Amino acid sequence: MKPDGPHRPLLDPDLLKAIVAVVDCGGFTAAAARLHSTQSTVSQKIRRLEDLVGHRLLERGSREILPTDAGQALLGHARHLLALNDQILDVMAGAAVGAIVRLGVPEDFVASRATQVLADFSRHHPQVKLEITSGLCSGLVSSYDRGELDLILVKQRRHSRAAVACRPETLAWIDSARHPCLRADPVPLVTFPPRGLYREDIIRAIEAMGRNWRIAYTCSSLNGIQHAVAAGLGISLLPLRTVTRDHAVLGAREGLPTVDDYEIALFHRPAADVTVQALARALADMLDEERHGTGHRGLS
Repeated sequence: MKPDGPHRPLLDPDLLKAIVAVVDCGGFTAAAARLHSTQSTVSQKIRRLEDLVGHRLLERGSREILPTDAGQALLGHARHLLALNDQILDVMAGAAVGAIVRLGVPEDFVASRATQVLADFSRHHPQVKLEITSGLCSGLVSSYDRGELDLILVKQRRHSRAAVACRPETLAWIDSARHPCLRADPVPLVTFPPRGLYREDIIRAIEAMGRNWRIAYTCSSLNGIQHAVAAGLGISLLPLRTVTRDHAVLGAREGLPTVDDYEIALFHRPAADVTVQALARALADMLDEERHGTGHRGLS
């Protein structure tokens, strides 16, 4: 039987910090340097933590160290507890931070009006500290599922996962305005990496046209995709709002289909606090304004 009440052991934050450092750094040596400790001390802390929780937490391979299933389950909670520990210390030190909201957004929203929405939100909620993480949508969803993010704004196929709010995402086929290459044979394609958004849609559409194709450029950065297309490395499929004057928009005239099965979705947990829900409403309002072409009205 599991001990309960006052007999349950308390997890030492130093032990949690040790396993987070080992996983983030990929090994004990680098983790020891980050923690200003020794490798043997870090190893002892991991063993102590494994004894406390009753599970092996790390797989020590010849090349890399990876968390076990139990270790992966512990990591999200460990990061959350360490963040809470830092928050308590900030408050006790007199910092005017009442809450921390960890938000994940795709790269193309970082430089968009979302930044203005976040600035308005911060002015209306001065006690809230925003921690913003940007990246590929698949990575943001994984971080959210591990408990590392409180709120995410991501792109997904319509209705693939229930969201607290979702809006259609309009996509556009794009070529270079100065160096078009749609007529090249095979057609050069610019895409995100395998399993990245839109990649399979691009390939299926070109094959449906009876055209030969080749992957000419792969990049995980939206900015990289935009510049590659503008430079004439290939055609691609991106959100319409990311098209620039250096792009030529393609469509039915060129034999390319409309791709309309994507949406922008907001996720937070049912028990999210009022601050997270308030930020979610502000972001949902922004999506509505962009959808209907209205100006930014700010927050009330």
